[in-house]
This record gives sequence, structure tokens and C-alpha cells, in this order.
Amino acid sequence: MRKTFSIQDLRPSLAVILGTRPEIVKLASVLRILGQSSLSAFVIYTGQHYSPRLGSEIFEDLRLKPPDWNHFRCAGRTHGAQTGMMLCYLERILLKQRPRWVLVQGDVNSALAGALAAKKLGISVAHLEAGLRSFDQRMPEEHNRILVDHISDLLFAPTERAARQLRREGVRGKVHVVGNSVVDSVLENRQRAREREKHLLAYLGLQPRQPFFLFTLHRQENLENPEGVMLVAGILRRVLQEFQVPVVFPIHPGTQRRLEQTNELRGLRKLPQLKLLSPLRYLDFLSLLNACRLVFTDSGGVQEEACVLKVPSVTLRENTERPETIEVGSNQLAGLDPERAVRCARRMLRRQRGWANPFGDGRTGARVVRVMEGEMQERC
Repeated sequence: MRKTFSIQDLRPSLAVILGTRPEIVKLASVLRILGQSSLSAFVIYTGQHYSPRLGSEIFEDLRLKPPDWNHFRCAGRTHGAQTGMMLCYLERILLKQRPRWVLVQGDVNSALAGALAAKKLGISVAHLEAGLRSFDQRMPEEHNRILVDHISDLLFAPTERAARQLRREGVRGKVHVVGNSVVDSVLENRQRAREREKHLLAYLGLQPRQPFFLFTLHRQENLENPEGVMLVAGILRRVLQEFQVPVVFPIHPGTQRRLEQTNELRGLRKLPQLKLLSPLRYLDFLSLLNACRLVFTDSGGVQEEACVLKVPSVTLRENTERPETIEVGSNQLAGLDPERAVRCARRMLRRQRGWANPFGDGRTGARVVRVMEGEMQERC
């Protein structure tokens, strides 16, 4: 069995590992600034989001260079099999390239596989978006983020709350509060997204300034049993009945499969004001999020983006690892109860949109790169 690398074996370079749409979006500003810095860096794309709309096309949307390494064989696997497959793939590249640092983002399987592959080879790990906790052990993402935080050497926390959580847990790595890089991407791309709004609304049969809701849902814990899927369909029907406005629902491939397996999708297709779409490209989704009156979601990233864009959100979960959205008043938790979802929506529609953005000033990427440059110099 091969020994781990010593510091003398490693090259002064940084490997950025990502594999899903949220990772690409949140690492976009870091990648852009890395390209202008003195650091030697390369990008490995695991292909965890095997749908191009959810993965590889995002590089084009965000005007990023294609990744240096691609892997597209992670489709249709369990969490364990997918993580193990990526771990083997990433280890082969790291053995060949021998970077001094690996940077991962968030809480998906790509982040866990990247951090483990690096740590087992003696490569230092930096974790962007460290310290988030839902305290819900049903979530695979909760396992991932905790494990990555506790083996990381650098932890980039988005908020002071996240940093306090890391300190309470006694993590061994250095903690830096840098803001949330989702703000960087939203601010950098908001105008480009707005330019697509008129075309998108026309495609959906909506008039400019016509009120509509956006709906996204993909979490395993919401879809793991038929009862949850039925509740999701019930929320859609109840919201359409109560508010009489169009609801735009870009369906994640996994969500579509579950709706088909439970025969709920056939009934939903008959609802006249429900607009079911395939997954949207990032700029198209950002455009609709910016234009909608309210968003229902179980996505952590959408909670953040909506908060930054001053769009009220109702989260279809009993918990959130983004409690800052609750505190500033941009979000409410509704679980999967249709009546509770309607009550939360009524309250959010009455709420003024002047809440403060708790996630930073849009310069997270620059802070991350500055810290990485300092760490690279220290270890020379």
C-alpha cells in the first residue's frame, strides 16, 4: 500500500474539485480570480450531476473555462457507490498531479470524495461553505458536510454563525469567515439573467409583471417514500387552488422519476396553471427566480439566492442549514404540510422585501484566493 505524500512530494498547486450545479455556481468567482492570480490551479469535474443542464452546461453559462479533467459515469448509483467511484477516480488524478491543496465546496458527494481522496494522500484540504448544519441526520448532505469539516485544514465559513458552530465542534483546521460565494454569482449574473426575462416569460405564456410562483424540490428525505411524494403533489394543488396564479416547476430528474413511480405526475400535468419544465440552465433559472413573486423550495442554495434577490421563500422542510434566512425574514419553514405551506405563503406575500442580506458583499472569491495564496507561500 502506497504511503501518503510528504510535503516535498507535492507541487505548489491547487486542485478544485466539483461535480454539481451548486458547486459550479458557488466556485465560479473563485475560479475566475484564481485565473488572474499567481496560484497554479486546475479543475476536476466529477460529473455527479450527470444531466448537462445541472452540470457541464453551467461552465458555459458562467463563462468559465472547461474543467481540466472530466468524469461522466456517476449516473444512477447509490450514494455509497457514487462516492466510492468518484473517490477512485479522484485518487488517480491526485496521485499523478500531486497538488499541495485540494479545494471542495459544500455538502455533496463530490465534496466528500474529493476531501477523502486528498486527505488519504497527505494533501491539505480547504472547504468552502464550512459550518452549515441542519441537525437532520436523514440528510446525506448533513453527513457529508460534517465529515468534510472535520478533516479539513482550512474552513471557509460563510457567516459568523457557521464559524461558531465549527468552534463548538472543535474542528482542527483554521476557520476564516469569508461570506457566501453565492452572493458573488448572483451579483455577477443578475443583469445577464434579467436580459432573458422577456423571452422566458413569453415562452411560458406569461405577461411581463404577471405574478407567478416558482417551485423546486429534489431532497431525498422529501421523496424517499410515497407519502412524501403525495404531500408534494398536494402542496402544488393546494397552492394553485388558493392563489390562482401560475406555478412554474422545473423538475429535477430524480423528482420526476418519483412522481412517475407514484402516478402523481399524470394528474399534475392536467393542472392548467402548473407549468412543468425540464431542468433550466442557470441563467434561465436565475431570471425566473428574480421575476417570481414567491418561491417554494427545499434547496439550500435557492433559499440563499432568493434572500439575496429579495424574493420571499417558503422552504418545504422542517429545518434549514441557512437559519440566517429565517432570522432576517426572507424565508419560512413549512415542512410538507399543504395547509401550512399556504399559511406561510400568505405571510411571506405580505412581508416587506427590505430585509438585510446576511451572506456577505460579493467578494468571497477574492478572500478565498487571498487566504489560499498565503497558505501556499507558508508551506513553500
